Amino acid sequence: MKTIGIIGGMSWESTAHYYSLLNKLVKQRLGGHHSAQLLLYSIDFDEMAALQFAGKWDEATEMMINAARRLERGGADFMLIGSNTMHISAEAMERAVSIPLLHIADPVGARMVAQGIRRTGLLGTAFTMEQSFYRERLREKFGLQVLVPNTDGRKTVQDIIYCELVHGIVTPASKAKLREVIAQLAAEGAEAIILGCTELMMIVEQADSSVPLFDTTTIHAEAAVEQALA
Repeated sequence: MKTIGIIGGMSWESTAHYYSLLNKLVKQRLGGHHSAQLLLYSIDFDEMAALQFAGKWDEATEMMINAARRLERGGADFMLIGSNTMHISAEAMERAVSIPLLHIADPVGARMVAQGIRRTGLLGTAFTMEQSFYRERLREKFGLQVLVPNTDGRKTVQDIIYCELVHGIVTPASKAKLREVIAQLAAEGAEAIILGCTELMMIVEQADSSVPLFDTTTIHAEAAVEQALA
């Protein structure tokens, strides 16, 4: 079994789901007392979030590179970023270390193409929805057309993520708001919805959407176990 390296803490709420998923998936595959062989480096999210909101992406990337180097020194065979947003630093991280990065968008894009989906909605932080690093990867590698919510919808999703989900707060009112955003994207022609924030799986489930949901946290963990056991 290869050793999985995870950069987590962004937020620790979703990192806990990663840890649980990876171990459950390995046990399902191997049985017995098996669990995932992994290293976790957890970032202080208060520091990272401050850099994100200040637009200091170079400094945020330096934090990510430092974390990646720690995983490499620790003996990880490959690494995951337990955050969709911080894949903005993915290319710089790949240049800085020798171990490969399993990009969160790649198994998601591959699964969508395999299911015949060509036009998808994307929910995530405002940084993920509004900047090009995520949408362009899906377009260039998988030919996907990516729709994002309107201005009000993006603010709704952003506020729910940073004011509630990263603190472990899940409310029926926010769930209802997200259902409305999803319904609007579906009405605009989205054939599926990417839950492009690792916390969104805490509040949204398939029953909340008329089109298929692709939970990046779960899909990323499944791809990591496949790579670890290959």
